Amino acid sequence: MTTIQVRFHELDPYGHVNHGVYLNYFEHARVELLERIGFGLPRLAELGHHIVVVEVHVRFRTPAFAGDVLTIDSRITDLRRVSSTWHQQMRRGDELIATNDVRAAMTDLHGRPAAPPEDMVEALQRLAADPGGQPVGSTAP
Repeated sequence: MTTIQVRFHELDPYGHVNHGVYLNYFEHARVELLERIGFGLPRLAELGHHIVVVEVHVRFRTPAFAGDVLTIDSRITDLRRVSSTWHQQMRRGDELIATNDVRAAMTDLHGRPAAPPEDMVEALQRLAADPGGQPVGSTAP
């Protein structure tokens, strides 16, 4: 689970989080999760790989405002040879703010599709299996 506090400069003229900022929040949560499993973006680059987003679907449920503390749970719903699909839920307490489904592809440093390192595949498979019944990345007991 990733926690983010909304900052004033992220608001639109109506006083709530600008729609484009949600994508930043969701990406931050995915990158943080990758770092926690040992495959942050700098390490992936050292290994000769990049992760690129190829498709995004965000569903906005209710607005977030300055000062809100938001939590994002991320889980993998599909894992393929060079791509993965992630489902994310953003909440303010128990209230669902937005959901995101994103497909990301693994490439080499030249942008060509490439299978990820085997140990990364194993780490992602463990996340996708979600044996505890908790959202992937959640620290809930």
